[in-house]
Amino acid sequence: MSLKVWGTRPEETALAFGGDAVVPGRAAYYRAVDVHAPASVAFRRLCQLRVAPYSYDWIDNRGRRSPRALTPGVEDLATGQRWMTIFTLIAFVPGEQLTFRITRRDGRALFGDIVVTYVLRELGPRHCRLVAKLHLPEPRGLLEAATRPLLCAGDLVMMRRQLRNLAALAREDDQGQV
Repeated sequence: MSLKVWGTRPEETALAFGGDAVVPGRAAYYRAVDVHAPASVAFRRLCQLRVAPYSYDWIDNRGRRSPRALTPGVEDLATGQRWMTIFTLIAFVPGEQLTFRITRRDGRALFGDIVVTYVLRELGPRHCRLVAKLHLPEPRGLLEAATRPLLCAGDLVMMRRQLRNLAALAREDDQGQV
């Protein structure tokens, strides 16, 4: 398993991601999952990232469980909104794409100027792909350079869990189970 690419098809690394215009030429890390639900349903579930991270809650969400029920109003998007505690929404294409930048001071100090974009690709009436691209800055020194593999490995574990959770919940939403 590569730290740079997990679950991503070759053509997906060539997609246009919102973060590409914000921070061109940065190191890129890709993650993707199949979602067995329409992209519109998956996008509504993706918007839930506004209220919780949906990865390992005991790490990312102070032990609180990410909501299983949809939170009304989170799909009302505006740049500048806070997402997943340490990110701010900086760009979006309704129904297709969300781009975030790490903005909390403690997050930037720990991880650097990270930008992440989530894209939904419709593949069929009840099938889409959720693809994420993480844009990482050049390490600011020897310590960051030495710890970069740990950051990437941690991101892979956390984002893999997040994408799988969002895909499973979107499928349940589509089947009327949530």
